[in-house]
Amino acid sequence: MVLKDLDEALSWLNQLDKFSIKPGLERMEYVLGRLGHPERRLKFIHIAGTNGKGSTSAMMESVLREAGYSTGLFTSPYIESFTSRIRYNGEAIFLHDLLKVMNEIRPIVDELSDKKDIGIPTEFEVVTILAIVYFAKISFPDIVVWETGLGGRLDSTNVVTPIVSVITNVGFDHMNILGATLQEIAGDKAGIIKNGVPVVTGIQNAESLSVIIEEAKKKKATVYAAGKEFFRERKHPQPGVGRETFDFHSLFSSLQQVQVSLLGEHQIANASLALMALQVLKSYYAMYIEEEHIRQGLIKTSWPGRFEKINEKPTIILDGAHNEEGVRALAKTLDDFYPDTKINLLFAVLHDKPYGKMVDILAPYGKHVTVTAVAHPRKAVPEEVAKHFIQVRPTLDVQVIADWREAFNQCTASLTEDGILLVVGSLYFISDIRNEWLNLNRKDGE
Repeated sequence: MVLKDLDEALSWLNQLDKFSIKPGLERMEYVLGRLGHPERRLKFIHIAGTNGKGSTSAMMESVLREAGYSTGLFTSPYIESFTSRIRYNGEAIFLHDLLKVMNEIRPIVDELSDKKDIGIPTEFEVVTILAIVYFAKISFPDIVVWETGLGGRLDSTNVVTPIVSVITNVGFDHMNILGATLQEIAGDKAGIIKNGVPVVTGIQNAESLSVIIEEAKKKKATVYAAGKEFFRERKHPQPGVGRETFDFHSLFSSLQQVQVSLLGEHQIANASLALMALQVLKSYYAMYIEEEHIRQGLIKTSWPGRFEKINEKPTIILDGAHNEEGVRALAKTLDDFYPDTKINLLFAVLHDKPYGKMVDILAPYGKHVTVTAVAHPRKAVPEEVAKHFIQVRPTLDVQVIADWREAFNQCTASLTEDGILLVVGSLYFISDIRNEWLNLNRKDGE
């Protein structure tokens, strides 16, 4: 049967293993081999890390477009729509192209149902293949910014040989798959390092960084590490100003008073990582990237769900801080831009995240907390999450509304004009809330 519309395409994808994780690249290699290895026709920037992958990817892609390059961008999970995870020159894949590629790869995927030694690909594996085929056979970008899904070594994106590898940071997340220590997690992410391909990393933990350096030595890959080969200096943030400013210094050059539109000290770390990787591209591959391209690209970068203000008066902010490190970065951003301010929190998280530690960090900022459930099989029980808030702050006003849509509607309805609502947690949850808000506020004809 030929897939004729988005509903049919998503229905077929949903029949695959949507949320399971099958380590290994055998299924990817089989399908790509049957397709003639389209990944070999493309130039990739491969980005791994616990946090910051999406923002760093978006910044690099924006600068490259400013420099006149055509770009592909592959990210996950999506915030806006399914098609937004695969972009060409900033535009989501067109439906007719999506269907064309899906109908090409579907028979090959179905073949694997008879190959028990390999097995049927997961949904993420199929979407990864879809992106490769789209970029290699339809849109033909000059360069693809390529974000891992989970980990690195056995992630389905790790079937490519990039021209530069980027590892943003290492934190405690997905420990049941990647390892119980930072060194083990770093080792998995180091799996994206390829022979002779330069590596740029923002890892600060010495033991984790040593893992990256050791793997790079084995692969004869040069490492550019934050605090060693490149540095950043943040200018004091100003509440009410919707941008960050910093100075950047590296082995190659320095830039003063660089501005980025994404807020938070962690976004400056991401921006400096992007700048170092871009300078490596310019130095190694003679790519034409000038200072003006960098300045314009960074200030134009937007990335949904990352301390994203979707409304003023009252203020509504969305932040996909879905692990302990992400929540710590969020807390620092609140201190910088909303100092000494108690806010309303709407929180939902997956059960396999360290939500106890996340609550420990968030609870002091709350005036009123609403806990709800993510529309996901791995959702945490909101009553259990609420107990953690009360344990941390017994006097805190906490309520549970299991339905996320009802919870969001109640939270927004109770806000005063000068109130602040922070919606925080799983990226699946942030995506649902963001789309709900856009639907509610879409003007006629949009």
